[in-house]
Amino acid sequence: MLEHLGSVVTGLLIAMMVALTIASVGLALIWRSVKRLNVPAKAGFFATMHHVPLLLMVLLDLLDFGLDIFAAPVSWVILDRLGLRALRNKAALEALLPFTQTVPTFSLAWLAARLLNLRDDRFTQIIEGEAMETLRRMEEGGKSVLPQVPA
Repeated sequence: MLEHLGSVVTGLLIAMMVALTIASVGLALIWRSVKRLNVPAKAGFFATMHHVPLLLMVLLDLLDFGLDIFAAPVSWVILDRLGLRALRNKAALEALLPFTQTVPTFSLAWLAARLLNLRDDRFTQIIEGEAMETLRRMEEGGKSVLPQVPA
């Protein structure tokens, strides 16, 4: 019994090391392309999910599995440096919850955001409000908002 438990723990540790290695190398390889993403500063969780690639979410899930509860501060720093601030709190919370490391929560959230077309209502309202404010200012300034059709 104790011998069987030892082999399970060894297998788990090997899997965690492999996941950590893949996550580290993968993040290093895609760092530049993710930094170039144009995610609006006020984007919420689901709006951000619509901008980021699935590969980043898979790598964050692997990092979470490889580091267990120590993934919280590492994920926080990585997402902050990548400009994906809307994902930081969820990454830290998920990393600190026990027994969630084996569930690829970020990958599932990415799929849910895409397949179920989940959006951040507040983000949409902000964008629409800013657009309406810009149109109002342009009309007050005497500029025509609509394109002129030649006669």
